[in-house]
Amino acid sequence: MKTMPVGELKTHFSIILDEVKRGNRVGIIYGKTKNPVAMIVPYVEEENNERKIGILDGKMKIEFKEDFEITTEELLGIK
Repeated sequence: MKTMPVGELKTHFSIILDEVKRGNRVGIIYGKTKNPVAMIVPYVEEENNERKIGILDGKMKIEFKEDFEITTEELLGIK
């Protein structure tokens, strides 16, 4: 991983973006102490946006009776 100060990043931003496009990560350092503050990493698009609820997702069914009632206090367990 390459690191560089903010000033150098601003000067060579297009070149840095080309490096990131090739899969490299670039760390950004700031101040006299050169503390790391950020990182530029390649964008990776998520393949699956579906969220699984758990291991039983799709394997069970929950039904509530028509007369089912619960208060907010009962739901939160503060009664």
